[in-house]
Amino acid sequence: MTDPASFRSQLVRSEVVAEGTMAFHFVKPEGFEFRPGQAIDVTLIDPPETDGEGNTRTFSIASAPFEGDLMVATRMRDTAFKRVLGKASAGLNVKIDGPSGSLVLRRRTDRPVVFLAGGIGITPFRSIIRQATKEKTAHQLWLFYSNRRPEDAPFLDLFVGCTKDNPRFHFIATMTQIEKSQRNWTGGTGFVTRSMLAQYLPAIQGPVYYLAGPPAMVAAMRHVLADAEVDEDDIRTEEFSGY
Repeated sequence: MTDPASFRSQLVRSEVVAEGTMAFHFVKPEGFEFRPGQAIDVTLIDPPETDGEGNTRTFSIASAPFEGDLMVATRMRDTAFKRVLGKASAGLNVKIDGPSGSLVLRRRTDRPVVFLAGGIGITPFRSIIRQATKEKTAHQLWLFYSNRRPEDAPFLDLFVGCTKDNPRFHFIATMTQIEKSQRNWTGGTGFVTRSMLAQYLPAIQGPVYYLAGPPAMVAAMRHVLADAEVDEDDIRTEEFSGY
């Protein structure tokens, strides 16, 4: 495996995609190629402030390869890196290293693929599902997406749209604290459980599972799958801690 390459890039625009969550669109450098699900390191160049957490963060690429920009999304915490990036205007110069990571869609299409995402863990799956929908791949895809409230869930509407564009994509969203929401919600509630998986999947054993989200959520999903006797070799994981 070759080492990730370094590129210079600039911020194109930023936007709020959920409460406390922003997306940042960067110029895709010439020659930069990646597989959906991979990540990049973004480094601020001579930022006006810094702290002990440093000037570099690793982000999954949320945009798909066919899209024009490189987009990442992150929870906004009170750190120097997030403050600088959150306030930045278009044209901010950054260094990008990558791509890296192996949380990518298997090329074979003979087995169903199930994505289990919590919160900001959705970012690599946005890239994978968007590209699969664009390419009309033969993969049978299920996405179980857990958040506290709809207000906290980036890209909800996009995935609903993907179900209309991709008949092989199945989307199940669930909210664990819907009583705290100000929005109407007619979807699922509660945590992703074995019974919820059994309700929607043709079989719990057989698919390849991709897990991404806060460490506690990933651990809980591993327990659910282990309880259902899913083979450990059929589980891929990515944890998002402190983002």
